[in-house]
Amino acid sequence: MTADRPTVAVIGAGPAGLAAAELLASHCRVTVYERMPSPGRKLLMAGRGGLNITHSEPLAAFLSRYEIAEPWLRSAIEAFPPDAMRSWCEGLGQATFVGTSGRVFPRAMKASPLLRAWLARLATLGVTLRARCRFMGFDETGAALLAGQQGPERIEADATLLALGGASWARLGSDGAWDRALADAGVALMPFRPANCGFTTGWSDAFRERFAGTPLKSVALHFDGRTSRGDLIVTRDGLEGGAVYPLSAPLRDAIERRTPAVLMLDLRPDLSVDMLASRLAKVRSRESLSNTLRKALSLPPAAIGLLRETGDAPPPRDPVALASLIKALPIGVTATAPIDRAISTAGGVAQGAIDAHFMLRARPGTFVAGEMLDWEAPTGGYLLQASIATGRAAAGGMLGWMRSEAG
Repeated sequence: MTADRPTVAVIGAGPAGLAAAELLASHCRVTVYERMPSPGRKLLMAGRGGLNITHSEPLAAFLSRYEIAEPWLRSAIEAFPPDAMRSWCEGLGQATFVGTSGRVFPRAMKASPLLRAWLARLATLGVTLRARCRFMGFDETGAALLAGQQGPERIEADATLLALGGASWARLGSDGAWDRALADAGVALMPFRPANCGFTTGWSDAFRERFAGTPLKSVALHFDGRTSRGDLIVTRDGLEGGAVYPLSAPLRDAIERRTPAVLMLDLRPDLSVDMLASRLAKVRSRESLSNTLRKALSLPPAAIGLLRETGDAPPPRDPVALASLIKALPIGVTATAPIDRAISTAGGVAQGAIDAHFMLRARPGTFVAGEMLDWEAPTGGYLLQASIATGRAAAGGMLGWMRSEAG
């Protein structure tokens, strides 16, 4: 390394921060500061059941998943689209494949091999990683302040990039506690809200005690003109899982507006009402409701329990009426699950607080990226793709700003 290379600080060693450091390392002396004992903890947790790195759908459809944030994120994702993500993974020795849902995974499935290869590359590029350093704000000159193992520290850098994460999974490093420091620095923020989250309902004690933790496989949910298919988990307080997460934003917004938030649950989405009624009619009338539903439709006990749980009267025995209820079982939700249990969060640094290059207008020379920005997206690879893409875009903006400052 040469002495005349600029010095930059990246604060936050999640995907956005590591992506920024990788791009910056060819041009700068880079130190990455991380508040946890090791980097990428939330990435490792996300990859426990199979790391979903991106999605294979056409780019226009992919971008539409970010909804109102699409215009804001478009240039960053177009500069580093899903195909580039796959190429990047393969460059780290992690071959990828497209699953039946269109989601893209590394063949190893887990996040740990990818993270190890990524950190090895950063080390080869000369990136320094310092753990147990928490961002505390800025001093009067605009320099970043950290609290580390050796006490308070002022960061001397030509530019700084913040990739501090959102406000969920605090035990993995994303607690949103940076918001006060940025607000004090004059940065416009939007309140944190849970995204890709579960919801609370009014389960009876009997249903809760019997079925909490039970999965409901291959169901469909309908709300506000949207449909989502997948699996659900009955929790002690409500529902969570892949089928409800794509509907979490409109459900959350309805709850905040104090308008009815009623999910319609389809327990057998591949069968029509007529098909269900025909099967139900073939079961002898003296059979109990549970036996009828089990024999005719192979409904599991939790699904049968849900049919008994909703409404003021027992489920109808008429085949058509019962089939109609199975196809559209109303479940009222009353609140989101706690934000720390959400997969991701909305809120954070407002779009108007940064320029087109992800630099804070209130703090020239300080850039922001990843989940600390006010955007949200469904699961399916969209979260990781935008985090890495904005990290790279902010790093590019930082390089351009330093060149202009140098003059």
